[in-house]
Amino acid sequence: MSISLHEASAAAYIRGFRVLADLLAKAKEHGGDALIEQRLAPDMLNLAGQVQRASDTAKFGVARVADVQAPSFEDTETTIDQLIKRIDDTVAWIKSVPAEKVDAGASRTITRKFGPAEKTFTASEYLMVFALPNFYFHITTAYDILRHNGVGVGKLDYLGFAG
Repeated sequence: MSISLHEASAAAYIRGFRVLADLLAKAKEHGGDALIEQRLAPDMLNLAGQVQRASDTAKFGVARVADVQAPSFEDTETTIDQLIKRIDDTVAWIKSVPAEKVDAGASRTITRKFGPAEKTFTASEYLMVFALPNFYFHITTAYDILRHNGVGVGKLDYLGFAG
């Protein structure tokens, strides 16, 4: 049995954002907006940056495969509530892209620049080898920032089964 590109991408992104929004709700209860500027290392993005990059990775992942225009969001969030709104806006946009458009991109090639190097992917490679791992990197890093700063989250929260 195979799964469609839409199932492999949109469903995963939406689930990941549900988890991230729940993590941020716990952060709001714990340290609130003071956590926005927290980071794990000086050369890493802060919590806001992790949420922003997860949003960008998901919306551009879907847009590139479906060959549609992704919305542009300013990276100006300074509160947990604003980050949750960005998540909600990203999910709403992903849900607005018809599954047929995503699935029709199966034969599309996607070329991305990584510094001076350029890599060309099939749409499924792009999703599986780059976009989804990149998305989960930012979700995991946001989780790690919260955990490192004493927010009471654990593995079941990350998996979306904390209840």
